[in-house]
Amino acid sequence: MNQPYRLTLLPGDGIGPEIMAIAVDVLKVIGKQFKLDFIFQEALIGGAAIEATGQPLPEETLTMARNSDAVLLAAIGGYKWDNLPRQQRPETGLLAIREGLGLFANLRPATVFPQLVDASSLKREVVEGVDIMVVRELTGGIYFGQPKGIFETETGEKRGVNTMAYRESEIDRIAKVAFEIARKRRHQLCSVDKANVLDVSQLWRDRVVEMSANYPDVELSHLYVDNAAMQLVRAPKQFDTIVTGNLFGDILSDEASMLTGSIGMLPSASLGADGPGLFEPVHGSAPDIAGQDKANPLAQVLSAAMMLRYGLNQPEAADKIEQAVAQVLENGDRTGDIFSFGTRLVGCRQMGDILLQILES
Repeated sequence: MNQPYRLTLLPGDGIGPEIMAIAVDVLKVIGKQFKLDFIFQEALIGGAAIEATGQPLPEETLTMARNSDAVLLAAIGGYKWDNLPRQQRPETGLLAIREGLGLFANLRPATVFPQLVDASSLKREVVEGVDIMVVRELTGGIYFGQPKGIFETETGEKRGVNTMAYRESEIDRIAKVAFEIARKRRHQLCSVDKANVLDVSQLWRDRVVEMSANYPDVELSHLYVDNAAMQLVRAPKQFDTIVTGNLFGDILSDEASMLTGSIGMLPSASLGADGPGLFEPVHGSAPDIAGQDKANPLAQVLSAAMMLRYGLNQPEAADKIEQAVAQVLENGDRTGDIFSFGTRLVGCRQMGDILLQILES
């Protein structure tokens, strides 16, 4: 009997429906090959939801997502909604579904494909072989700490305040995720903080060190965030898995993504303590090319692979998808964002067809 999985699909806006269609086709093939019965259910989020319901995350979407085994998101947003009040913008729907699903751990891989190594802005010898996973705490830290706001002082001068705060339990749960991820990779974990200046970072470091006693097979190291930022561009191959707080992770994961040469190749995952995870490409909705068959579907496909690996515990199926993506690149097929001299320019749909041929061969 096939293993059943209920998947909520959120195509969203812009190029979202185009790249989601490719990912679904890939999952259908993988499902047959690995005896996985995917039950697809589609819902609205972002601009598409605003147009249909007036809100960026309808309650029906959140309910459907909560009752699924995993959620696959494509992209949200676009120029036409930029002038709406903040609480009505597409991005608010993304924040709301993360909160609604209790997603506190963001996984951002930065893998340099051998075929795209020269697309990086850094020298080949620096980035060749880079394979990093940044584990970012997603729901705490300075973005959510209280008090926060802009206040008027007794002198009439305005003062902006944000509070960086973490509880032991918040640090412990993200550290646990990071150690477990490191165990599935190369057994090395670097914790990034600013413990030489910030009390909250000293607590972070103390808790991560204490948690490490449960993972004697994982080599733990520490870096201050300024040094970590420097080391990512100086010698990125020294890193395997990085764990850090919300603010530092926001910055470092974007820095790491640029090592790869193209944001169009990068997937991500957001996980909670239990329940479904959310899997999505790092890139945006690219409304300027929507509907023109120019989108790169590979980050969406790799997000589906992350869903299989980290959300559904199907690592062999994930491996096959990732190997197919590598083979496409090896064959020289490229969408416009990764096209270079000597390769073959293909559209979104054709890239999907090539992937399916490789998977079925």
